[in-house]
Amino acid sequence: MRKYFFYVKNYFYPVFIGLLLMYFAACSRSAPTIAFSTMSLNYIEEDEGPVPTLLFFVIAGDDDGYDDLAELRLYNDYAGLLWSFTPETWVRYDEAGNTWIGSRRIAMTGGEIFPSGQYRAVLIDKGGDRTERTFGFDVPSIPRYSFPKLTIADSRYNIDSEYPEHYFLCYNTEGTYRSSVKLESKTGELSSLRFGSDILSVALWARDTVYSTSALTKMAAIK
Repeated sequence: MRKYFFYVKNYFYPVFIGLLLMYFAACSRSAPTIAFSTMSLNYIEEDEGPVPTLLFFVIAGDDDGYDDLAELRLYNDYAGLLWSFTPETWVRYDEAGNTWIGSRRIAMTGGEIFPSGQYRAVLIDKGGDRTERTFGFDVPSIPRYSFPKLTIADSRYNIDSEYPEHYFLCYNTEGTYRSSVKLESKTGELSSLRFGSDILSVALWARDTVYSTSALTKMAAIK
């Protein structure tokens, strides 16, 4: 009997401990969070002219770490639309201690118009835990401003734009987005902006947060 009890104890005890550890690991796993979401109609400069796209970003968080985030989805349930992004396809930037992820180039197939109404953001981590945030968005019917123009020559930049805010989106030698610089003036010396040594080109991003519209030019070389 003692031998049997010893066998049972030594067989089931490790199994019990393993199940207990799995239980506490599951209980300690944190769901991701969406602290804030933003969306605007973003006109992107293409060879055929400005093309309307959606710009969509969320402030993403996860107590298990940023690397635990696996997928970001954007739904318009009424129109049956879904866009999905992963760490390989979303844009990430850090600002004021917040991590933003999303996209500046959400497009409709066939040049259709984006629907106004309710949109739903869903953030999923690698463990399958998720959170969501619902918000409304009224898509502007026509551009409020003319498309901006960026000129770079003789180590200076000049912006022709009616938008109230302007930023340079900075890209390295591989064409990868690295950072953004808010512009206080529509003209000036490039050297005054203190770009990193790996920055080879910039694109002008002009925006109006009140009317949820923005515009993005093609990249222009600064070196």
